[in-house]
Amino acid sequence: MEENRRRRRGTRAIAAASVLLVSLGTAVSSASAREAASPVTVAGTSPLTSSPLTTAIPPGSYPPAGDVAAKPYMGWSSYSMQVYDNGRWITADQLKAQSDAMHEQLQEFGFEYINVDAGWNDGIDEYGRPTPSATLYPDGLEDVIDYVHANGQKFGLYSIPGISEDLVEQDLPIFGAPGCSTGDIAVEPHQSADAWDIGIKIDFSNPCAQSYVDAIADLYASWGVDFLKFDSVTPGSGFTDGSLDARDDVAAWSQALERHNIWLELSWAVDINNVEQWQDQANGWRVDWDVECYCQGEALTVWSSIDRLFPRMADWWRHGGPGGWNDLDSLNVGNGSMDGLTRDERRTAATFWAVSSAPFYIGNDMTRLDDYGLSLLTNPEVIGVNQAGVPAQPVSGDPNLEVWYSLNADSSYTVALFNRGRTDRDINVDWADIGLDGGSAQVRDLWSRKNLGSFDGGFVAEDVPIHGARLIKVTPARNSQITVNDDDLRVGYEGEWVRNDNFEVPAVTQPLPVTVTDGEPAEEPEEPGDSAGTRTTILNNNNPDIVYTGAWSQSTGREFGDYQADVQYTERNEDSFSYTFVGTGIDYITERDESQGNVDIYIDGEFMETVDTSRPSGEPRQVQQVVYSISDLPNGSHTIRGVKKSGSYMLVDRLDVRQESLLDPDTAAFDKAAPADIDVELLRDASELVGISVDGTDLEEGAEYTLEGNTVTLGSDYLATLPVGEAAVDFQFRGDYHDDVHSASENGAAVELTFTGTGIEWVTALAPDQGEADVFIDGRLVERVDLSGDARRTAQVVFEATGLRDRAHTIRIVKVSGEVLRTDTFRYTVARNRS
Repeated sequence: MEENRRRRRGTRAIAAASVLLVSLGTAVSSASAREAASPVTVAGTSPLTSSPLTTAIPPGSYPPAGDVAAKPYMGWSSYSMQVYDNGRWITADQLKAQSDAMHEQLQEFGFEYINVDAGWNDGIDEYGRPTPSATLYPDGLEDVIDYVHANGQKFGLYSIPGISEDLVEQDLPIFGAPGCSTGDIAVEPHQSADAWDIGIKIDFSNPCAQSYVDAIADLYASWGVDFLKFDSVTPGSGFTDGSLDARDDVAAWSQALERHNIWLELSWAVDINNVEQWQDQANGWRVDWDVECYCQGEALTVWSSIDRLFPRMADWWRHGGPGGWNDLDSLNVGNGSMDGLTRDERRTAATFWAVSSAPFYIGNDMTRLDDYGLSLLTNPEVIGVNQAGVPAQPVSGDPNLEVWYSLNADSSYTVALFNRGRTDRDINVDWADIGLDGGSAQVRDLWSRKNLGSFDGGFVAEDVPIHGARLIKVTPARNSQITVNDDDLRVGYEGEWVRNDNFEVPAVTQPLPVTVTDGEPAEEPEEPGDSAGTRTTILNNNNPDIVYTGAWSQSTGREFGDYQADVQYTERNEDSFSYTFVGTGIDYITERDESQGNVDIYIDGEFMETVDTSRPSGEPRQVQQVVYSISDLPNGSHTIRGVKKSGSYMLVDRLDVRQESLLDPDTAAFDKAAPADIDVELLRDASELVGISVDGTDLEEGAEYTLEGNTVTLGSDYLATLPVGEAAVDFQFRGDYHDDVHSASENGAAVELTFTGTGIEWVTALAPDQGEADVFIDGRLVERVDLSGDARRTAQVVFEATGLRDRAHTIRIVKVSGEVLRTDTFRYTVARNRS
C-alpha cells in the first residue's frame, strides 16, 4: 500500500530545509550548424538558388555538450540498499567503497554519480543550514566528497520541501541576508510542506525565503555537491488535489542552484499536469512510485514495479529530452541474489531504462555485482541507446506484446520488443508502424551485438520469453522514406505552439449497424445515450486502451449484473485509471456499494470533481451506475482519469464514449425480400474515407459500393450476401498521423527539422482556418505554400523538394498568415545505408 510505504519512509531522519539543483529548460530544437545551401528542386518548379533571407528566424539548438543535463546521468543511489538491509549505507566508509567499486568496474562506461539519499544530516548550524552527521562522517562530509571527486566522479545529496517547526521557533539569522530570520519565512497559519508532514511550508512571497534557499544552495556548492534529489514534490507524490503544493520550493531551489551547475532531480511520482514547470526548472523528474518493493533482506524490487512503468511512460515519453529527463528510479539489475527479478526481467528492465532515455543509475551494492549484472550494465551499444537521449514511444497494439521505437539522428531506428505476458511469444514489428517505408532494413541485435541480416517489411522476434525483451537497431535500405511525426524530439519549434488542443483530427472507424432481414420488419437498433448526430461506444473494463496504474486486478464471472460480468478493481488509494478517447463526452460506470469510496475525476488534466461511489451500510449493491458524466466537450482527443481516494475498493465496469456521427443515417436496414441499395451521406470530407469493410474484409469500390461526392451507396447485390441478423459495415476515416498535430496562431512561429537525405516532403492538413507559410531549405526561401482549403483534409503533401545533395539539410516552415498553422509530419528520403 502506498500509504504504508510513505509512513515507512517518513521515519527517516530528513533535513528540515528544501534544496535542489540547476534549472535548465528542455531544449528540443534542431542543431544550429548550417551548411551552405545546394540547389533544390521543388516539385513542379525549377531549381532555386536565391540568396539567404536575412529575415529568417535564427534556428534553435540542442544544449551544448557541457550542459549538466545534455544526456541522462549514469550512477548510483544509496536508497535501494538503505531499504534492503536498513544498514548504514551512507557512512563515509560505505560511500568510499561504492565509489571505488564504480571506479573499478563501471566508470569507463559512463557511470559517474554517487548520490546519497535521506539521513545524511543530523543538525543545523547557526544560520539554520543543514549540517552533516558527525557520526556518519567523522572526518567531515567534505572528506567523502573530495574522495569521490578524486575518483573522477560526482556527488549528490538529498532534501525535501519546507522548514522545520524547530527552526521557525529558534528564529535564526539567515546567512547573507541582514534583517532576515528563519522565524519570518513560514506560511501563517502553518501548513504542511511534504507528504510525511515533517516540515512547514515556506512563504516565498517573503524575499527572505529565497535568501534562505540561496544560503543553503551556496553552502552545498562550497562542499562540492554536484546533484540534489528533491523529494516529496507536489503536485504529485500522492497529492494532486491541491492540499500540498511544492511548486514554489522547486522554483526557488532551481533559481538558487542554477548558477552552481548542480543537477536538480525531482521525486517522487510528480504530476504530469505540471510538466512544463518541471521541464523549465529541473533536470529530471520521477514519473512513478518507488521501484523498491520494501522486502527487507529479501529483494530490492519485484516485476510488478517494473511492469507498471510501461503505461506510465506511454504518457511521459514525449516530455523527456536534452536538459530534462524522465526518471524511472533505480535500475536494480546488478545482482540476481538481491534484485528480486529473473534474468529475463533484469534484462527487460535494463532495456526499458535504455530506450526511455531514463537516468541510468543503479541501487545495488556495487561491491557485489555478479557477472550477468555487469554484462547488463556495461554493454556499450545499450548504453549508447540510453545516452543518445531519444526517448522511445510505443506502437499501439497488444499491451502484453509491446513495441517501442525511437528515430535516431542518423536515420536508424532503435526498437525494443517486450513480452509482458505469461507465456513465451513471438513479437512482430512492421516497418510501417515505426514510420519506415522502403521495404527492407538491416537489423542488429544490440544485446548480443550481432547483425541479423536484412528483413523486408518488418521483423519477428521469435520466442521472446515471459517478461523478456529484444533490443534491435534497424537501419533503412537505400532510398527508404522516413516519416517524422510532429512529436519527435528532432522536430524543433519556435514561438508559441500547442499540441492538439482540438486542432487535430483523429483517425476514426465508425460502424454502420445494418439489420438484415428476409421478409420480416426490422427493428431500429439502439445505442445507449444517443441523440441526434451522436453515437455511443461502449468499452468494457478490460479494454487494452484503458491504462491502469497501480495494483489493479480483474474479477470475472461475477453474478451481480455487471457489464459482461466482470470489473477491474484496486484496493490501494492513489491508484488510477485513464483513457484517452476521441469524442464529445464520456460516462464512468461502476457499482455503488458500502465497500466503495471517493474517486477524483480529471478531464484533460483538470480536476473536475470527487464522486462518491459508496452506499450506506446494509444498503444493497447497485451495479452499472453512471457515477460521472460529461458532455459537450469540443470534438477531439480527451483523457479521463479517475484516482482512488477512499473506501476498501475502487471499481471500473465500463466507459461509454460519445462521439459525433460521421454517417447520415447512422443505422440502416436491408430486407432480402425487397432488396434496395443503401445510401449513406458522409459528414466528413469524402477524401478522408480510406475504406469500408465488414468483419475485417475490405469492400471493393465500384463493385460492392460506390462513392459519388459525399454519398456512399452500398450495393443491394452485396448486401444480399450478408446473413440475416445484425451486421456492422465499418467506415474507416483517415486522420492526422498518430492522431496529433502541433499548431501555432502567431505569424512568425516556426518549425524545423534537420535530416540527411536527398528529398523531403512536408505533410500536413489543409483547412479553412489556415493561410500561407514560407518554406526554407538550408536557410533559403524556396516556396510560399497556401494551406487553406474549403474543408479540413488530413495528410496532404503540401511541399516537396527533390534533387538535394546527400548530406545534412534543414527544412524550416514559418507561419505567414491565417488563423492557425498546423504541422503533422516530415517525410525524407535516405539515399544510402549509413550503418
